[in-house]
Amino acid sequence: MYQRALDLVALVYRLTASWPADERFGLTSQVRRAATSIVLNIAEGAGAGSEAEFAKFLRYSLRSKYEVMAGVDIAVRTGLIAEHDAPAIRQEAEEVASMLVGLIRSLGPTTGDRRPAT
Repeated sequence: MYQRALDLVALVYRLTASWPADERFGLTSQVRRAATSIVLNIAEGAGAGSEAEFAKFLRYSLRSKYEVMAGVDIAVRTGLIAEHDAPAIRQEAEEVASMLVGLIRSLGPTTGDRRPAT
């Protein structure tokens, strides 16, 4: 999962590299930070002291995945990327999300009363 999240970050960086310079501190930065946050929260959670704490950070990663997807939707809608370029990143993000959800669920009921959805 961690490696796949790194792959997603690399894909996001490649995708956003061609975006205009005037987006450098706008959407480009936001989408890159969201993708990076997925990986960083997995890492931070792995060092947590309990399964509940680990699950909390995994849920943060999942939320960041939704932020990446919203950024991709905005980029498509505004013409920063073509619709045919979006499926690869959407699929990678969904696969990472599925792994996150699976791990959260495997940690058991002590991780919180809410079941995440992809």
